[in-house]
Amino acid sequence: MKEEKKKPENPQLLEKVSQKIDDMAVDLEKLKVAEYIEMLNNPRRLLFLNFLAGIARGLGMAIGFTILGAIVLIILRELVVLNLPLVGGFIAEVVRMVQTQMGMQ
Repeated sequence: MKEEKKKPENPQLLEKVSQKIDDMAVDLEKLKVAEYIEMLNNPRRLLFLNFLAGIARGLGMAIGFTILGAIVLIILRELVVLNLPLVGGFIAEVVRMVQTQMGMQ
């Protein structure tokens, strides 16, 4: 007895499954899973990339806080110009202390 090849009962279902598998393969390729696994297998590269990422984050935070601080000081100066009671004197003192520390006066 020879074995006969069975034809799929539902060729449309087989085609859909095949298409889904192809889509998943393309999605995995887009995610670059192979490169990620390769990086995990190379500890030196992983440490180096994390080190560079840490430096970039630290530098970004330093620049961001500097800009944010400058904006706050500008707003405080404008509030002093408005001469608000109670708040104006306090803000003026804070701005004066910052300017003294920075050597602006």
